[in-house]
Amino acid sequence: MRRALALLCLGLLALGLAACGGGAGGGASGSGGERPPLFGGSRDKGGGDTSGGGQPQTPASLGFPAVATKNTTRVAGSDPAAVAAGVALAVFPGRTPGTRPAAVTLADGSDWRAATAAAALMAPPVRAPLLLSDGTKLPDSTRSALETLSPAGSRYARRAQVISVGVEPDDAGGRRVALVGGKTPAAIAASVDKLLIAARGKPATDVVVVGEDDPEFGVPAAAWAAKSGDPVLFVKKNSVPAATRATLAQHGKPRIHVLGPEKTVGPKALSQLQQLGTVTRVGGKDPVTNAIAFASSRDFLWGVRQPGHGLVFAPTDQPLDGPAGAALASTGTYGPLLLLPSGDRLVTPVANFLLDIQPGYRSDPAREAVYNHGWILGDEKAVPVPVQARIDELLEPAPISRPTKP
Repeated sequence: MRRALALLCLGLLALGLAACGGGAGGGASGSGGERPPLFGGSRDKGGGDTSGGGQPQTPASLGFPAVATKNTTRVAGSDPAAVAAGVALAVFPGRTPGTRPAAVTLADGSDWRAATAAAALMAPPVRAPLLLSDGTKLPDSTRSALETLSPAGSRYARRAQVISVGVEPDDAGGRRVALVGGKTPAAIAASVDKLLIAARGKPATDVVVVGEDDPEFGVPAAAWAAKSGDPVLFVKKNSVPAATRATLAQHGKPRIHVLGPEKTVGPKALSQLQQLGTVTRVGGKDPVTNAIAFASSRDFLWGVRQPGHGLVFAPTDQPLDGPAGAALASTGTYGPLLLLPSGDRLVTPVANFLLDIQPGYRSDPAREAVYNHGWILGDEKAVPVPVQARIDELLEPAPISRPTKP
């Protein structure tokens, strides 16, 4: 009896101490210290996680939400060369032999036409991601990416490690360089196509044609070229250059997809193209709707009209980001390029397109839904975070309500 009473007193004493330790003025030990976290690192006085051993880590210091949201990933380059370098390393991390490309493609970062034509070399079998130069110089971002990628040499380009399109670099770090030249945009594109034909053993049955003076209308072709290997050729508004004519003739009456409205490729040029193949025009009146029309076209092109796709978003006022990110259209989730005008709000045509392809589910998204993913090209000045957040929202699978019985 006495033993039972003693145990009861000890139990009450313990409860009393515990109560005192958990009171308003006490810590976990009853001495007033701060209660330690249940999991993870220690806390500083400001409550920040210091498990990394340094300053408290915050979402902003980790880059969120700009670097990524649940449905988007940003390649936050401040210029097209940095974007191209980031994209190349996202596609080819370069840390193992299997994640290194045989070669890279190099184009001048001031020439959207050479970069757009060169994007086709990302398609099989060459599989060369695009990097950008500053004239004949290699920016630090390009040089660093080239070191990490460490290409061994492509059998489709005489073991060259760098396939240089329209520009001859001063210093490629001792790597073997294959030059793909030409004095005009049409001639450079024709030279790229010759390399593609040699690599595949036959010409493509489909060709994309864009106006050489309208980058914001032409760059969506780069993503398709990187995915399909179809060449991108150039015309003037009212005429077809001789180099483009000769290239189309070599393809033997191909299907010619003209990307852009009449103000970029006019009726006279269209009439000349019709003598060289079967011509279909696809496009919109402005760069945003033009890119959407190309993405949703079923004319042997993307045909994105249902959920389950990758998408790449680039700013209209930095058109070279389009070809810089073209490798993303050729790997991973595969997807077309969409263009975003400046501003903190997602424009209605892009929002409506995303709503049209938004995934849905009735009861279980893990079992029933397919998924969309968006790559954002450029830093927060080029594509503000509010725009990214709205894109993320529209890419998320949404519940489908069942119709009620009348």
